[in-house]
Amino acid sequence: MMSRQAFLCSLGSLYLSLLFVFLLMDVYARPANNSALKEKPADSRDENEILPPDHLNGVKMEMDGHLNKEFHQEVFLGKEMEEFEEDSEPRKNRKKLMVIFSKVDIDNDKKISAKEMQRWIMEKTDEHFQEAVEENKMHFRAVDPDGHVSWDEYKIKFLASKGLNEKEIAEKIKNNEELKIDEETQEVLDNLKDRWYQADNPPPDMLLNEEEFLSFLHPEHSRGMLKFMVKEIIRDLDQDGDKKLTLSEFISLPVGTVENQQAQDIDDDWVKDRRKEFEDVIDANHDGIVTMEELEEYMDPMNEYNALNEAKQMIAVADENQNHHLELEEILKYSEYFTGSKLMDYARNVHEEF
Repeated sequence: MMSRQAFLCSLGSLYLSLLFVFLLMDVYARPANNSALKEKPADSRDENEILPPDHLNGVKMEMDGHLNKEFHQEVFLGKEMEEFEEDSEPRKNRKKLMVIFSKVDIDNDKKISAKEMQRWIMEKTDEHFQEAVEENKMHFRAVDPDGHVSWDEYKIKFLASKGLNEKEIAEKIKNNEELKIDEETQEVLDNLKDRWYQADNPPPDMLLNEEEFLSFLHPEHSRGMLKFMVKEIIRDLDQDGDKKLTLSEFISLPVGTVENQQAQDIDDDWVKDRRKEFEDVIDANHDGIVTMEELEEYMDPMNEYNALNEAKQMIAVADENQNHHLELEEILKYSEYFTGSKLMDYARNVHEEF
């Protein structure tokens, strides 16, 4: 007959075995964590890692010529933009906004001048620049870790990100064999090759170092690539081929038909916003024509004159007492414009926070 001590030991062993089984079941039942999702096979690159982004933080216009709807928030919040989510607790966002106000108000006179806002905008824009530099280092090494990337190396990685077999592509390119890719992908490749040529500083060798690769992905970091980006935008919008933009060309609706009233309202807003931007900001001499030079100045994120104009525009939006400065109450009231997040009951709570 089994002793009491042996029975307890046997029971304990059974308990541990069952516990181990349940733990295993829990592990396999749980969804993969973020770190696991980030670990990808070497031949399975995310297309977003190596494609130039359509959206450039701190730049007024997208790569496709659309206006950057988040520009005001980007140059006001910098890296803190993600913290101001619409579902965040309003009280917390209000405190964050108060902290930002105190940082912008460098002379501590309880109001923000255009010069103070200009300095802040330049500082936040530089944050986006530095963020792009850090991301570029990671993306550059993902394509080739030896210090230079050839066009063929990039082409192989790009096509692999589209689902093609990387080894087969590399072998075909090496042997100068024809690649069977669809027309749309070929068009993207042709455009990327044009950008590659532009980013390749003289003497051209079709090899990009880390700095050139940054210009390839982020044209706002290079004056030459910024010019190329402007030419591309004008080429897409210019209907008469004079390499300039009229108001009618700039506000022309994108290709597509309006199918319902909601779509019509969106298109009307699109035209209204572009008309205002063209007439009030981009057309610097107000002659009804936007030249490449005007669009380039408008697109340059590190242009101090643009930053000052932007500062004055941001102040004018919320300057209810018309003193050409911003008080804390005004920024809190117009929080949605500055942060993308609407703060409720701002007036009732503003003095409580102090």
